[in-house]
Amino acid sequence: MTGFKIVKREDLPKNREWIIRTLAILFSVICAGLVIWILGFNPFNVFSSMITGALGTEIRLQQTILKAIPLIVTSLGILVAFKMKFWNIGGEGQIIMGALAAAYVALNVEGLPKPLMLLLMAAAAMIAGGIWAFIPAFFKAKMGVNETIFTLMLNYIAIKFVTYLQYGPWKSPESQGFPKVAPFPANAVLPKLFGIHIGWVIALLLIILIHIFINHTKKGFEITVVGESKETARYAGMNISSIIIVAMLLSGGLCGLTGMIQASAVEKTLAASLSGGYGFTAIITTWLAQLNAIAVLFVCIAFAVLLQGGAYIQISMQIPAAVADMMQGIILFFVLGSEFFLQYRIKMTKGNTKNREVA
Repeated sequence: MTGFKIVKREDLPKNREWIIRTLAILFSVICAGLVIWILGFNPFNVFSSMITGALGTEIRLQQTILKAIPLIVTSLGILVAFKMKFWNIGGEGQIIMGALAAAYVALNVEGLPKPLMLLLMAAAAMIAGGIWAFIPAFFKAKMGVNETIFTLMLNYIAIKFVTYLQYGPWKSPESQGFPKVAPFPANAVLPKLFGIHIGWVIALLLIILIHIFINHTKKGFEITVVGESKETARYAGMNISSIIIVAMLLSGGLCGLTGMIQASAVEKTLAASLSGGYGFTAIITTWLAQLNAIAVLFVCIAFAVLLQGGAYIQISMQIPAAVADMMQGIILFFVLGSEFFLQYRIKMTKGNTKNREVA
């Protein structure tokens, strides 16, 4: 009797790993192209327009980079938590709370020079994001509460709270009836460098710092060990509860910093929509980067190209937003699905003794 058996791979050569990843990307493009063709569009024109829409002009390139910046910073925050196998799904809420704290400083502290104001806003945002992540970390460390549900629910609390402020106590009297928070003063807006706000410089510096932290510091080593085996960490005398809390303070702090960057440089005010789904998207980019801080840069840029290109074809080719979203979903499905074949192989079994590998 013939059957199938899933077996975990012991070791996969690097060349085989790259072959599998390349084939996943190739099949995703082919499948997305077929769907586009079935819907009546020329797939070659659509794909070329996506590249043009993301990289074709200086303005489009800037828009792509603007989408990559929050993805990179948030992904680095998510990476710290995931490295410890703490499934932080609360990036959205941590971004919002960081933006809220930064907005409070911007709108209530007066007379500070711009560098000091921005540093104070960044510190407040990181503290607020860290506290928002500390809450589920504390309950996880002390009571074993499921962090996935906890962090997910905190997203909605943060978003609704900021929505309440936007429509109520913080609504600007000069908004002419619209639910808007007052704009930030000039000294609370991030400056630009080469036509783009300096968030891109912050993102690059954080990539280096997180890479060093994870790979070359004691605390980074402890986070990695806890993620690989709590029993090993416990046997080595590590304080697991303390490590979880410290890691999540850092994870939430980085997500909170994303909120400050978006509020200060993009929205220039506080808005419940400023997180833009980056907290959820960063989960995907972090996973695709295989929890590697350097790889986060390239994955987030590639994903930003996909997002910006998808937005462009909606306007230039009158392609419905649902089609662009579907294309992104197909590509992500294949790329994420390839992770299965990187971790496992499928064997065909015949009888009780014979089997042969088929993938």
